[in-house]
Amino acid sequence: MVTVAVIGAGGWGKNHIRNFRDILSCHLKTICDLDERVLAAHKASHDDIETTTDSASVFRDDEIDAVIIATDAPSHYKLVCDALDAGKHVLVEKPMTLVPAEAEDLVKRAEAAERVLMVGHLLEYHPCVLQLKDLVDGDQLGALRYIYCQRVNLGVVRKDENAWWSLAPHDVSVILFLFQAEPVTVTAQGQAYLQQGVDDVVFAQLKFADGRMAHIHVSWLDPHKSRKMTLVGADKMATFDDMEPSEKIRVYDKGVDVAGSIVAWDLSLSLRTGDILIPKTHGGEPLRDECLHFLECVQKGTTPRSDARDGLRVVRVLEAGQRSLQDGGVPVDL
Repeated sequence: MVTVAVIGAGGWGKNHIRNFRDILSCHLKTICDLDERVLAAHKASHDDIETTTDSASVFRDDEIDAVIIATDAPSHYKLVCDALDAGKHVLVEKPMTLVPAEAEDLVKRAEAAERVLMVGHLLEYHPCVLQLKDLVDGDQLGALRYIYCQRVNLGVVRKDENAWWSLAPHDVSVILFLFQAEPVTVTAQGQAYLQQGVDDVVFAQLKFADGRMAHIHVSWLDPHKSRKMTLVGADKMATFDDMEPSEKIRVYDKGVDVAGSIVAWDLSLSLRTGDILIPKTHGGEPLRDECLHFLECVQKGTTPRSDARDGLRVVRVLEAGQRSLQDGGVPVDL
């Protein structure tokens, strides 16, 4: 049994607490948060769990094997450093850090300490994303050419991070997961309508060395609530709509066939429209699968799907996108 502590008990942290509390293969010993009111609320529900405002006391506790860090992103680097220095395994929420150099340092620290360092790239544990990965790896779409994503809603408006850093990590992690590659350039343009210096909407483009590309649209200032991804392959195309209650994935037998010998342009290309397949999708909570995967990696000493190097790749893309935003959309090389 793995003994864990959760640092950061508000917001997304409360979902970690709920899951680790219910998983039988672990023991949630301690909850840590700077807000006494947040701790009091958790204590009222779980009186057998220790609470503290002092993260150092968590790291000093020899009974605790692993910590989950669900605090604000600027605090991630120091907390992960302290946890690794104390010999703890770590699951840290996305983004791993805000600076690539700090992410690189965490990769080295985790490898030197021989500790599991996993990043909470939640969608890499979503059953539908894993089904998309099977479609791509099984060559059922043909060569994957491009991806575009939309993650928009009205709210929650943040003041400490823009829409790019708040929403795009999800889509960036999935794109890199499906392409199994890093982009060579990132271009991003955005605009701050509600608060000066905090972009509410961002349009970004990732280009890869082999010609593949991806487009990301994120916003918290939009009339729609959309969480949708489209994959275009040489043979077929697929969509993943996370707002759909059941039929989340659709595979379209659509494409353009090119004749073996081109006589004339209008005779060499033929559009193909076939069936639409709606495969059965698996249920379950992605966060629970993520938590179970983390515990399994701690128990077996295996490398997580979203390990520290995966976290570093995502931070590199996010930081490049931020530089492009600040420079008015100039492409930034990675």
